[in-house]
Amino acid sequence: MTQAVTTRSPLLPDRYPDPDFFVCDLFNAAPKGDMASMQHPIFSLSTKPDRHVRRYDHGDLFVEVKPSSDGLATVHDRDVLIYCISQVMAALNKGQQVSQVIRFQAHDLLKSTNRMTNGRGYEGLKSALERLAGTRISTNITTGGKEVFNNFGLIERFEIVREKRDGRMQDVEVKLSDWVFSALEHNEVLTLHRDYFRLRKPIERRLYELARKHCGRQSEWRVSLPLLQKKCGAVSSLREFRRLVTNIVREDKLHSHIPDYAVSLSEDDMVIFANRGTTPTVPTGASFNSQISEDGYEAARAAAPGWDIYHLEQEWRAWITDPPHSADAAFAGFSAMWFEKRGYPG
Repeated sequence: MTQAVTTRSPLLPDRYPDPDFFVCDLFNAAPKGDMASMQHPIFSLSTKPDRHVRRYDHGDLFVEVKPSSDGLATVHDRDVLIYCISQVMAALNKGQQVSQVIRFQAHDLLKSTNRMTNGRGYEGLKSALERLAGTRISTNITTGGKEVFNNFGLIERFEIVREKRDGRMQDVEVKLSDWVFSALEHNEVLTLHRDYFRLRKPIERRLYELARKHCGRQSEWRVSLPLLQKKCGAVSSLREFRRLVTNIVREDKLHSHIPDYAVSLSEDDMVIFANRGTTPTVPTGASFNSQISEDGYEAARAAAPGWDIYHLEQEWRAWITDPPHSADAAFAGFSAMWFEKRGYPG
């Protein structure tokens, strides 16, 4: 019995290993999260209704999160937002017009986020939508280059169309908040590993989000345990938080289940996230601001068909060491090299 516990993967099973790639844009472009809510503790880690008002201060920035009677939106509810963000970014990358209103089939979302498609899965989706719409956020976090005081829901509204025969959801319509949509328009998003949806524990998902945001393509990111607790939004004692992180570190050492980043804990309570190499490390001094024209983007799209062109731009800007003579030509060449090595996404 003990052997079974130690060898079982901490990841949820991949429920749909062979998805229909023509059903959902999420499988044609990697899942994405907006940077602001990845960096700040907006979502609850609790699996039970959390009705506590929370405020987080970091320098001049603050976030205050207020629940509805249904409780705060949870880390797992975030799957719905990730799906919607991915839909918008996939359309933008194809040069299509986008709006804050996204309409999709509930079944596609459940499959794309590795959820069950039974009655329990549909009821869980409905509850997630209610918590996302009910949770209110007050903040002065900058999105789209503007710092303003803002109060909003993560989604402004949603509408469910039900099938008549069995009462299950058919189509869902969601309107994103101005705050979230502004972040998408300004490409303030990061690509997530698909195994994010297979992480069982809310705290594991939160740790991955933070590593993706703060470590990114660096070789490692170090953070003190108390600061990590604050960034996670964990309300447990530091002693309990240390126990939770220690367990995750132990499981990750056995199974390497945290995507993209290995996690460890030092004796002086520093948590270290080390790049596994699935997100190549960045050479020092690689940042520059050469502008790419629309012709340059079109050339890159042609060179790397099917890929998220803005994700490739982030990869290119991190990879190159010196400003090129022609940003358009350099970016198109990088995209061609990327496609030659990796082929079509998925």
